[in-house]
Amino acid sequence: MDNVTLLFIIALLSGLYMSWSLGANDAANAIGTAVGSGALTLKRAVIIAASLEFCGAFFFGSNVSETVQKGIVKMDLFVDDPMLLVFGMIGALLAAGVWLQLASYKGWPVSTTHSIVGALVGFGLVIGGVNGIHWNKVASIVISWVISPLMGGTISYIAFVSIRKKIFYSPHPLNAAKKTIPYIVFCMLTMLSSILLFRGLKNVNLDLSFLETAALALSIGLIGSIVIGFLIRRIKAPDSSDLPYQSPVAVTALRKALKHLQRMQIASKGDLNYQVSLVVDEAKALKEHIDYHDKNIGEHAHFAPVEKIFASLQLITACFMAFAHGANDVANAIGPLAACVSVLSNGFVVGATEIPAWILVLGGCGIIFGLGTWGWRVIETIGKKITELTPSRGFAAEIGASTTIVLASSFGLPVSTTHILVGAIFGVGIARGMSALNMGTIRDIVLSWFITIPAGAALTIVFFYILKAIFG
Repeated sequence: MDNVTLLFIIALLSGLYMSWSLGANDAANAIGTAVGSGALTLKRAVIIAASLEFCGAFFFGSNVSETVQKGIVKMDLFVDDPMLLVFGMIGALLAAGVWLQLASYKGWPVSTTHSIVGALVGFGLVIGGVNGIHWNKVASIVISWVISPLMGGTISYIAFVSIRKKIFYSPHPLNAAKKTIPYIVFCMLTMLSSILLFRGLKNVNLDLSFLETAALALSIGLIGSIVIGFLIRRIKAPDSSDLPYQSPVAVTALRKALKHLQRMQIASKGDLNYQVSLVVDEAKALKEHIDYHDKNIGEHAHFAPVEKIFASLQLITACFMAFAHGANDVANAIGPLAACVSVLSNGFVVGATEIPAWILVLGGCGIIFGLGTWGWRVIETIGKKITELTPSRGFAAEIGASTTIVLASSFGLPVSTTHILVGAIFGVGIARGMSALNMGTIRDIVLSWFITIPAGAALTIVFFYILKAIFG
């Protein structure tokens, strides 16, 4: 067996290994919230995620793969010695795979995007020094790493606050849900489907005009809202009607009144101060009661039918989340692999090339296998250890995360699914108050993110020199 054939096999195995590690760690993000909220069992979630991860990788994965393949390390460095590119890309795949396997074993939801991008940057620096990297592209990726979790958190925060005010604070939550949720579903499906239709699905050669795309997206949203509206119309409210609720107007008024009373307490003296103090104490006690109810909203029997509806909706968002993850993060495995295959097949560095369909299939299969074997370790962290999730909270988090990921994939930006989803869950937690967040878990996650980039870079350098010594 000649060196080219052997390197081809090693590259394929490295890409499959990276895909497996990616599925074991990052793919869990796609379904972690649904499992943590109780909307889906682990078995059902894995089955759903597996199929949608594969579809996202196959139909949408080439967008970001091109960025990872040729957008970070300058290809002209390898014109004279293209095999150096093969060594580096295999080294990057092995390095990222090893780190992700270790992280998955520990249950750390680290960023596969950080790992592979850091690995490629380390490889580029070894080969070409500072001038060996497309720093403008790296800068845009880094900026997206900062913006994307903020965007995901903001969307999730707005979504959860809106759901809470419009539905859970209503005198009749179930009736409010029946009126509001079809509109939510219409907006959600229209937005996500339009993004996918406008920017993705290259591999099926779908060429639609602006008007055709808009009409199809609106049709999907309308059909989805009608179906949901019909299904939830028959849900009945619980027999008990004397359970507590909050009016958003009353809640806001109480909090504003308490602030004014506290100012009056400071400014007043004597008997007036005493009387105001009594009122302030009563207002504080009432506010504490409301805040407690606020944090535990969705857990009371009065809201059970509403949460049941959101559990069904979370099935939809979990599907979009899985699809979006496969579309974006499969690039972390198949981008370097595609570069290796191109060099080994042609004998030289090729410019812009399409990602072969069989490589997309390989990446999708690897993600599925990793998710089914080790994914449960990270699911527990994402779904249960950041903040307590209910279906409505998980729905809001997945809306924010999936929207952000699909948008990033559309523009070819390899963002971190982990960052975005953690940001989305954080946004939901913030809406409930800082006490609702497990800051210890968040601290550990953030620390693992800082370790990931240098770990990926260091391991890549080691594997590169090993491969160069053996085959160079």
